[in-house]
Amino acid sequence: MKQIEIFTDGACSGNPGPGGWGAILRYKQHEKELSGGEAQTTNNRMEMTALIRALEMLKEPCHIVFCSDSKYVIDALQKGWAKGWKARGWRKADKSPALNPDLWEKLLALCEPHTFEYKWIKGHAGHPENERCDRLAVEQSKRYGGRQG
Repeated sequence: MKQIEIFTDGACSGNPGPGGWGAILRYKQHEKELSGGEAQTTNNRMEMTALIRALEMLKEPCHIVFCSDSKYVIDALQKGWAKGWKARGWRKADKSPALNPDLWEKLLALCEPHTFEYKWIKGHAGHPENERCDRLAVEQSKRYGGRQG
């Protein structure tokens, strides 16, 4: 099974507002950068979209080392929260609606064939790949009207 490193980040100018996402996929010495954005979105949706777009690039089951500064995405996947929300009809344990069920549905399906290792990275702390993903995300957010520094 190939080991792929995936680094992601999302950005949003206002929340909701114009947003962008960035991802880096690494296999051995090969890297691919991806990015995109939306005119009206949230930071969490951009964080999720970055991982979705990265996973859509994979053609076979892989062992994925997923590195992100998003506790929302990492905890929901690693701790099984998203699977629980789905099992309860997109409701959280307290019966309130789970946010972003459309993206969680897609993400859970894309994760299914792979094995995962999760690494939380502190954002804006000098991690090279996280900083690159942040730049990609902010660039895209600005294309949709965002005003990040």
